[in-house]
Amino acid sequence: MPPRKSSPIKDLFAGVGYLFRGIGWTFRHPAQWLFGLIPALIVLVFYAAALVALGWNLDDLGSWVTPFADDWSKSARDLARVMAGIALFGASLFFAVLTFTAVTLLVGSPFYEAIAVRVEESQGGAPPEPDVPLGVQIARAIKDTVLLGAIAICFALLFFALGFLPVIGQTVVPVVAALVSGYFLAAELTGVALERRGLVRKQRFALLKRHRALGVGFGTAAFAVFLIPLGAVVAMPGAVAGGTLLARERLAINPLVTGGGGGAPQHRR
Repeated sequence: MPPRKSSPIKDLFAGVGYLFRGIGWTFRHPAQWLFGLIPALIVLVFYAAALVALGWNLDDLGSWVTPFADDWSKSARDLARVMAGIALFGASLFFAVLTFTAVTLLVGSPFYEAIAVRVEESQGGAPPEPDVPLGVQIARAIKDTVLLGAIAICFALLFFALGFLPVIGQTVVPVVAALVSGYFLAAELTGVALERRGLVRKQRFALLKRHRALGVGFGTAAFAVFLIPLGAVVAMPGAVAGGTLLARERLAINPLVTGGGGGAPQHRR
């Protein structure tokens, strides 16, 4: 089957559509949705406590990161600290949303693997599980999560610094942060299905790079939903289902893989 041609704009909206298709799938399979809530709820407790603590101490933290404003006039000093607080909380929220998905997928790996298999089976058949020892799979997952966390910290610091820019820091920067977060979220949410096809992190990102608009559309839509209170918990099973559909129908059909039966392409050796 030749790769379908599409414009970046169409792919962007198609990516958004995959999120809603995944959420729709969980609505039709409520038992799988409830099953997928368990790890998300566990991780949410820790993240919510951290964000609440951050918000509670935001004034003090805003003062702590703006020592250069101590000698300014009161109005200028207060403005600088408010902007610092907004930038700090925004960067922390970016970091939380991005790593929440990675940590939840790591903690709930058996849960989301089962959901991904059910999605594949509902579409014609799941690929066989790769012949990789469980210890190797766990080590890879931990390594990928740590690496993603390091990348998220770097971007969070960058967006925090850019948040001090007047107007741009409160308008353009949050949009760019959402797009960047969406790209990485797409990599995480499609990872379950692509790992089952024998693709490691570097290969998964190579695929996503070739379908950047599709991934950004899907991941940014997930990012927006995850910002809604409890959205990350409620939508996580659907996001995994949508990522599985996206991986199966679009990402896995490319020169890096060869066709297999039942919609289960395998990585070329």
